[in-house]
Parts: sequence; C-alpha cells; structure tokens
Amino acid sequence: MATKEIMPDPICLIENLSNGQLAVNPKALAILSGISQRVVVVTIVGPYRTGKSYLMNQLAGQKKGFSLGSTVQAHTKGIWMWCVPHPTKKDHTLVLLDTEGLGDVEKGNPKNDSWNFALAVLLSSTLVYNSMGTINQQAMDQLHYVSELTKHIRTRAGPSLDGVDDSAEFVSFFPDFVWTVRDFTLELNLDGHPITEDEYLENALQLKRETDEEAKLFNLPRRGIRQFFPTHKCFVFVPPTNWKKLKKLEELQESDLETEFLEQEERFCSYIFQYAKTKTTQGDIVINGTRLESLVVTYVETISSGGLPCMENVVLVLAEIENSAAVKKALACYEKLMSQLRFPTNTLQELLDFHAVSESKALEVFMESCFKDEGQKFQKELGNQLLERMNDFCKKNEKMSTDHSWVLIQKIFQPLEEAVMKGTFSKPGGYTLFLQMKQKLKKKYNQEPDKGLQAEETLLKYLRSKEDMEEAILQTDKLLSEKDKEMAVEKAKSKTAEQEAKLLQKVREKNQQMLEQKEKSYQEHVRQLTRKMEEEWQHMLAEQEKAISLKLKVNIDHPQSSNWPFFLFPVEGGLSWFVVRDLGAILQCFTYALVISASQILFSFPQEQTKLVQEGLHNESKQIQVQIHCLQSNCRSSSSKSSCIII
Repeated sequence: MATKEIMPDPICLIENLSNGQLAVNPKALAILSGISQRVVVVTIVGPYRTGKSYLMNQLAGQKKGFSLGSTVQAHTKGIWMWCVPHPTKKDHTLVLLDTEGLGDVEKGNPKNDSWNFALAVLLSSTLVYNSMGTINQQAMDQLHYVSELTKHIRTRAGPSLDGVDDSAEFVSFFPDFVWTVRDFTLELNLDGHPITEDEYLENALQLKRETDEEAKLFNLPRRGIRQFFPTHKCFVFVPPTNWKKLKKLEELQESDLETEFLEQEERFCSYIFQYAKTKTTQGDIVINGTRLESLVVTYVETISSGGLPCMENVVLVLAEIENSAAVKKALACYEKLMSQLRFPTNTLQELLDFHAVSESKALEVFMESCFKDEGQKFQKELGNQLLERMNDFCKKNEKMSTDHSWVLIQKIFQPLEEAVMKGTFSKPGGYTLFLQMKQKLKKKYNQEPDKGLQAEETLLKYLRSKEDMEEAILQTDKLLSEKDKEMAVEKAKSKTAEQEAKLLQKVREKNQQMLEQKEKSYQEHVRQLTRKMEEEWQHMLAEQEKAISLKLKVNIDHPQSSNWPFFLFPVEGGLSWFVVRDLGAILQCFTYALVISASQILFSFPQEQTKLVQEGLHNESKQIQVQIHCLQSNCRSSSSKSSCIII
C-alpha cells in the first residue's frame, strides 16, 4: 500500500460523540483494511495542550498534520490516525495515533479519558505519555489511568482462577512505555551526581514501603507502570522557543527553535524509528493493517455495548476472521500451483505427486497466517477443500484425456469407417483385410503422445461401439467357413474380456493410489500441525516467562514494596540466594519450597519489614502458584493433544 499517497493528512479513527459514546470512522477502517504490511503503532497520550500533536507530526516527517492549536482549548477530539511508510523498517507501515487530551474540561463524559487511555494501550506497540514540567507527584496523580487499567481490560474471558488477578498477564501484550517531559528546565542531577533521562524516570518510579493507605496510593501508578509495561524510556525536552512564538510553532523554521530542543527531538524520533516494535497481540500474533482494523472495531463495539475489552475474546474474533482468510489464501496458492500442471497427465501418479507438492505449499501458507485454530476447525476445512479440489482435478484430467483421445480416434479411424461405407470389406477375405487395417490404425493411435490416462479406455469404448459392424463383415466373408467364423467370434470375445480385465485392474490401482495419497495428505497435515503447535508452545512459554520475570524484577528491585520475599536456602557452608530468573527456575523454586520444612526458609528482609512480608506472603505466593499451575495445565493440554484426522 502506498500510504503516502493514500494518507496525505491524518483522519479521525475513533470519535467521541456528544452522547458520550465512541464511534469508529468507516473511512479510517477502509484505509487500515488496505494495509497488508506489518504495522508499528505509536500512540501518544497525556494532558491536553502539552504538545502531543507536534511530536507526532515530527514522527510523520511533517510540520503540519495533526492539529496543534494555540489556545487553552483542546483541538484533538477522539483518536486520530496517520499512516505513513516506516522510515527504517522495510515492509512496515508506521501508524501514528494522536489522542484527545486527558483532563479536557470541555469533555462531555469524563469516562472517555479512561477509555481513550485503555484504547491507546490496547492498540499501540509503543505508548508515549506526554507531560509538562517535571515528573512529580502531580504528574503521577494524572497517571491514575494506569492503575485503572485493571478495571477496563481483561485478559481472559472466564473467571480468574482462585481469584488471581489476570492483570499479571498484561505485560505479555502491553506496549513499551515512553515518557516525554516537555518544557523541562531542571538539571538532570541526583544527590549531586549527574543522571540520565532514564535514571530520572527510574528514580521517579521508586516505590515506598506500604505501611499505610497513603503509601499504597503513592505506589499505585508507579507499580502499574513497572508491572504492566515491558520497557520504560524517558526523554526530556527544553522549551523549544519563547512563549510568544509557541503560538505559531508549526510555522517556525528550525533556526527559530532552540538547538538543544532540536537535538532532543532528533534523539526521540530516532529512538522510536529504531526501537518501536511491530504491533503484536496476546499469543505473539503479528498485526498488519487488516488485523488492526479488526482490533479497533472489536474494542469499540465491546466498549459501546457496556462490556470490557477482553484479550482472549478479541484474539478469538481475530482468529475467526484471519483463519477464514488463511483458508482462502491457501486454496488460492493451491489453485495457482496446480494450474501449472499440463493436462492431461499420462498417469494418475503424475497428478497426485504434483498435488502433494501443491498441498504442502498451501498448508505452509495456511500455517503462516493461522492462529488459535481451536480443534483444527479451519485446518479441517482446508483439508476437505483440498480433497475436493484434488478430486475435481482428477475428473478434469480424465475428461481432458477422454476428449483428446476421442478426437484422435475420430481422426485416425475415419479411413476405416469410410472403407466400410464403400463396401471395401464386403468380399471374400474382407474380414482379414478389416482386421489388418484395424490393427494398423490401433498401432498408429497408440503411438500418439500425450493422450492421457484415459487413452486405452476410450479406445475400448470406441471399438465396442463398432462390434456390430465387425460382426457384419465377418458374417458376409464367403472365404471363411462357419468354424472359422465361430473361432473368430470367440477370439474377439476373449480379447475384449482381456482388455476389460486390464481396465478393471487399473481401476483397482487407481483406488489404491487415491487411498495412499489420502494417507500422505493426512501425514502432511499432522507434520505441519505438529510444527505449528511446537511454535505456539514456545510462544506461550516465552509469554509466561516474560510476565513472571517482570513481576520478579519488580519484587527484586523493590523488596520493601513487595508482598513476595526472597528465599534464602541453607547450603553447605551457609546461606545462598535462590535467585529466580526464568520459568524453569520458578517451577523448581516452588517445587523445592513446597517440600522443605518451613523452618529452613529465612527471609532477606530487615526485622522491621518481617510483619509486612508475612502479611502479604500467603496471597502473593498463592497468586504465583496459581499462575504456574495454569501454565502447567496449558502445557499438559498442549502436549496431550492428539493429532486429529484432518481428511
């Protein structure tokens, strides 16, 4: 798709209606549906009138595009979209989403802020939060939308296992988090030492020990950012120019802007272009424009109907659409490959071998696009469709062979029929002459190439149709005695029976070949399905490990705010840290912890934190164990799935 030509300007993607409802713009959806490339979705959120639109215009490589405005009135309403070619990633489209400012006093429905923020998170692969001044408590308070995400997004459709909050799985599909701080005038210095922008953000996200309700509220947005978003990045920007010129920022030349601001802007854009990832959703499903369209529609319809966007349901809806399209794509691939076969083939095996290669390629196309094919519903459908098409090609092959053979027969045996009409064989010894000419023409017919697998059967049918004519010539031949005629008749019958037996054997061979091909098709389906399941298994493990590792990292980095203690296990010569870093270690850790005596476990916390730790230990350990139990169940379920019969 030539996005530069189709989208010279941004377009409203999701509109906030006056009645408080959300509506999707069909024109924007049509644009997304035409993008077959993978998409990198960068969404910017933040308080209104903080310069969000300006940054997005820079990412688009344009001075103008998203409306900037120059008053205290917010300009961007709803969520606006601009699709442009990705400047550094080949075969990718950069989708820029500019959102309505949070906290707009003119907003009709304050709940729209929460939904806009939730949609920004769900749709993007990189989320940019834009604020002014510094990252202080006020800025954190404005980010209460992060802590509210658990109220607006669900991971699973069914109830949580044992009451465990499924928000722990957010990290597996949430975007990377970038905080941009505008009009930053402070020195990046902490305790007398220079720090980086990322260290500045890291310090702002430090958690407190939760000894009272105030500390819990303090930690709420910070823990949300740490636990929900896989990576965190910070950029600070000095004021671009004096406040009078800011009114016409989009009209200013680079020479009118502060050099430091331009350098910061360049670093920000370069980072986004290089590190903003391709959009994926739960299950590591890669999103293109068409899939993004489905996500937008599904999310907005769910919200408008009063429901909560559920990743599991969204993936299933997306799977229905995509898997159906994958079947069509695979069938188109099969048809294209089979069209290269020259008909008619001389043998059935030639066609079946070509079919096998084409089917394998079609299956590869299907497997590349399909996901969440529960019960192999769509693979079965594809298998049935391929079987039907193979049978159709077999019929086509036979018909073309029959038609071609019949044309040859009419041409080659025409002299014989003309001789009969002229009475050439109506004389003594005529029957012998007839047989000689017939044999000569049969030989000529058999020498004709590329007649196909129906050549013999078609010839036999033709000769059967002329049996009465041959019988008449035999009976009128005065040179032959009655005994000779009887012997000739018996010989003809014997020859016919021999040919029919030969044809019957070919029918049996054909049926056997078809059965063998069906078995080969089944085995190919199983082989490719097994490989697909192994890939999905690896993705599932990676997602679970990613989610649990991040949770562990938060607890390790901030033990004073965590309900989960570190374990110190007795080893020879003293105590040793049992540091859990991956899924396998987690499973081993809990297996070990459950079988050893509780008296053997010592906690690494200071004495004054022991009570806090003990209070949260049970719940936190329970949550982690249930997550692991869920993962183990999924693993066993995947491992025990027997390959179903596809065809």
